[in-house]
Amino acid sequence: MGKGLPTVILGLALLFASIAAQAKPLTYELAVDGLACPFCAYGIEKKLGAISGVKQLTVDIARGVVRVVMAEGARLKERSARKAVEAAGFSLSRFRQLGDSK
Repeated sequence: MGKGLPTVILGLALLFASIAAQAKPLTYELAVDGLACPFCAYGIEKKLGAISGVKQLTVDIARGVVRVVMAEGARLKERSARKAVEAAGFSLSRFRQLGDSK
């Protein structure tokens, strides 16, 4: 049994670490042109919040940035985000995945 068991244990440890890393919620930052007031923020929150898997939204009106935190295992597709932003009457100028939410 000697040499094979440590290799199997190491392989399993790496597999579980990989699965755990993938399950963490992802955060996205969207730069939105045209955000100017709380009413704008409400409109964009409503449209983006309707996307399946969206857990939390934060709108920074002054910077024109929306931060989207997804539920564990969910991803936000740029096409879905763009469609929601445009449906709210704005333009998506940047879509960026930040990584794990904290």
